[in-house]
Amino acid sequence: MRVRIIEPLPVIVGKRKRVCAYARVSSSSDAQGESLENQTQYYQNLIEANPDHEYAGIFADQGITGTKDERPEFQRMLEQARAGKLDLILTKSISRFARNTTIVLEVVRELKGLEIEVIFEKENISSLSGDGELMLTVLSAFAQEESKNVSENIKWRYRRKFQNGEVAINTTRFLGYDKNKNGELVINPGQAKVVKRIFDDYIGGKGSFVIAKELSAEGVCTVAGGRWHSSTVLGILKNEKYKGDAKLQKTFSKDHLSKKKCINRGEIDSFYLENSHQPIVTSEVWEEAQRQI
Repeated sequence: MRVRIIEPLPVIVGKRKRVCAYARVSSSSDAQGESLENQTQYYQNLIEANPDHEYAGIFADQGITGTKDERPEFQRMLEQARAGKLDLILTKSISRFARNTTIVLEVVRELKGLEIEVIFEKENISSLSGDGELMLTVLSAFAQEESKNVSENIKWRYRRKFQNGEVAINTTRFLGYDKNKNGELVINPGQAKVVKRIFDDYIGGKGSFVIAKELSAEGVCTVAGGRWHSSTVLGILKNEKYKGDAKLQKTFSKDHLSKKKCINRGEIDSFYLENSHQPIVTSEVWEEAQRQI
């Protein structure tokens, strides 16, 4: 008789999953910022409380829409995933992950190929489950349609404002004007002198290149704090706002997914407001500049 000893198999301790979370809010307002902070703290506590999970960080984008794939933290998370540093991604919902159906499915499929699971809490969906992709396709399509409806509602509200003569002008890069506490355009005296000089010099016979060269040589800064160029001078000369008028809807978003800004060449209505604010130059001076241009 021969006795063979069967040795016990070594006990393999289960490998802890490297878990991260992705959070996003589309507005940078205080209320939304608080929401992002709450999401971040919630997921950190959730991951660290699970003994089977290893905390791999929180990736959070603030003030960035989910219809675009240019979110820095989202991309950083994908880089970590491709580097083999993640096993599981937690996120609040499909709409927080992305509102674009194509982005959702492409990313989830890529992660699935890397054996990385994504769990969507609100919808209770795991990307690695049997019916996960079907559910994602349907629900992300709903999220995308909701995003489209929100975009159309915002556009409608802006068009109504334009029709009612409510001027919405971004003054952060608008030489010659500031906004008062009521949101009204008011002349900035120092900058207005530069604007008047540009019009006077141009009508007096100086070209845009010469004007730009002289302003730069004198150390006069543009509204952005940079050097002057011929195109900068021409942009001021062509701007109807300096004669107290305002053309609204000069640009528009091509679609709600890409958010690409296009020059309005008649594709949609534009609105021209006369005497909407205090002018820096007279209509006669502005018209003469246009004639010479």
